[in-house]
Amino acid sequence: MPAPLVFHFDFISPYGYFASLRVEELAARHDRTVDWRPMLLGVSVLKVMGLKPLLDTPLKGDYIRHDVRRHARRHGLQLGRDLEAPVGSPLPAARAFCWVRQHRPALQGPVAHALYHAYWAEGRDLSTPEALAGIALPQDLDPAELAGAAAGEEAAALLREMVAASLAAGVFGSPTLVVDGEPFWGADRLADVDEWLRCGGW
Repeated sequence: MPAPLVFHFDFISPYGYFASLRVEELAARHDRTVDWRPMLLGVSVLKVMGLKPLLDTPLKGDYIRHDVRRHARRHGLQLGRDLEAPVGSPLPAARAFCWVRQHRPALQGPVAHALYHAYWAEGRDLSTPEALAGIALPQDLDPAELAGAAAGEEAAALLREMVAASLAAGVFGSPTLVVDGEPFWGADRLADVDEWLRCGGW
């Protein structure tokens, strides 16, 4: 079996959201699966790289605001989230996902989509574990159990491991898609990934 496409993402990343909607279809075209791996931009960008958040960066922030809305229009997506609203803590959603990845791996994709949809399409605040119990989850996943897991130390430790692994792999942005060891950063690189897989690289 070909190796999965490794998809590094942060739930607070609009480009991670855009890519998450297409990555499974891309993988399936090449008989691959997706290995979903959360990372934290607050660690890679702010702490390790020492940069400001994109929206707080002069000139670039205004472009990003325009580009995100343009991309949404181009793909017929409704963004319920106000780009000027506080980002909130990404930790509960990322920790919950890590718990699902560890204990219910078959639900990784559906849970990632549910969390992304709640945050970006519905504009929900997911900055507390309790908030996770109120979103539409796969029916065989207990919302209270997920919220409890997000508040627990196991999920926190799992996320720390994932973030450390992403940094060790050189991942700094969301989304980053790694194909057989070859990294591609940005939702706009999915076409390159498609071509890379089709022709065997260059």
